[in-house]
Amino acid sequence: MTMHNLSTWDWETGKKLIVDTTKWKDMFDRVEEPYASPDGERIVAVVKTGDMEFTVCENDAPWERTFDKIWYLKFGPDNRLTALVSDMGTWTVAVDGAAWENTFDFIWNTKFGVDGKNITVAAQKDTKYFAVTNDIPWETRFSDLSNLTVSHDGKRVAGVVPTVPIKQGDIFQFQKGCYSAVVDGKPWDANFVNVWGLAFSNDAEHVAAEVRTSLYDYTIAVDGVLWDKVYTSVWTPQFSPANGSVTAPVRIEGKWTLAQDGKPFWDRFFYQLWHHMYSPDGKKIAAIVASKYGRWTIAVDGIPWSLTFGDLVTDAVFSPDGNRIACIGKQDGKWTIAVDGRAWGETYDMVWQPVFSPDSRTVAAKAEKNGRYTIVIDGKPLKESYQALWNPVFSPDSEKILIKGITGDSHGGKYFRQVLPVTHITGDPGSLSS
Repeated sequence: MTMHNLSTWDWETGKKLIVDTTKWKDMFDRVEEPYASPDGERIVAVVKTGDMEFTVCENDAPWERTFDKIWYLKFGPDNRLTALVSDMGTWTVAVDGAAWENTFDFIWNTKFGVDGKNITVAAQKDTKYFAVTNDIPWETRFSDLSNLTVSHDGKRVAGVVPTVPIKQGDIFQFQKGCYSAVVDGKPWDANFVNVWGLAFSNDAEHVAAEVRTSLYDYTIAVDGVLWDKVYTSVWTPQFSPANGSVTAPVRIEGKWTLAQDGKPFWDRFFYQLWHHMYSPDGKKIAAIVASKYGRWTIAVDGIPWSLTFGDLVTDAVFSPDGNRIACIGKQDGKWTIAVDGRAWGETYDMVWQPVFSPDSRTVAAKAEKNGRYTIVIDGKPLKESYQALWNPVFSPDSEKILIKGITGDSHGGKYFRQVLPVTHITGDPGSLSS
């Protein structure tokens, strides 16, 4: 998730105590998992009050309002906190404690645009399903809704809906096609056996999806129009930021490659190819591939790294300048980060998606070992470990890093917001002593 307005955050070097979370256990009957805001200034948790109700504790104080139930706390890129809340058996969204006016029988799957201004959830009311953005529900309702997807700016919403009533066990009607994509409440004109993997174009004007046209044939549909060619399988399509063309991994005669607008694009085949992505300028494409059976790696523009992993590769990310790639790799049950085809020397019990600095020179990641968490930069760990920790954030000038963590043991501790020079961890000349 891209952080909004990084330049307005406090980037002064130092360590600031936000709250001692051990106090929460004395204040409430129950305290659930904490969440830190992107800028690190707030830490929140769902808490149960003595009145058998729930609220959110934020730093030192609970929200004024209580609810029957609260779940799925989620910060947007603009640091606003959302929660799915139930009051008298009906559900809605609370944003920084203020509930939307509309209520629903159930809601789930909060989504944000890149700047956090637009908030969308999937909703169900009176047995009908629809999406709701900024408290405005779709006027059209459906008998189901899945694969909720929002555009880059969060203003447009797509999903998958049944468009033809189907009786339980009616396999003949199912094979004729009963599903379609829906965009802003309006379904495509075409129906398919199945629809998955939706993607918006960068300008939010177009939607592509992987579709099944029969029990055995798969292809890509763009705004409801099928590619000319069908395949034995496909994965989620993507739009090029550079020219708006659509690419997707496709399976041909048992092997996988990348197709563009229904035509072969990469000239190489793999045992598997998925999770493909474009560099920010659209000039490069990377994907997770199996270059040999059971060996996973990254391919950039069709050329695989020589480094492979036996368990999995996941969470790949391009650098801001598009010239570098980082990912998570797992081998023999141990996790590490790989950057540009080289793995960090140390392995961990778990690692999280790597983060590039804005100048693309440095890579950081959260890592876990022996039940404790730390931040690792370019393979070098911070000496301090934490009971709980959140993903690091680089300063706009790439020279500092924000660390958000709870010290102490499993019974709770103090939540700190700390800004360190990157060199404090990497040990470059001029670094601070620990």
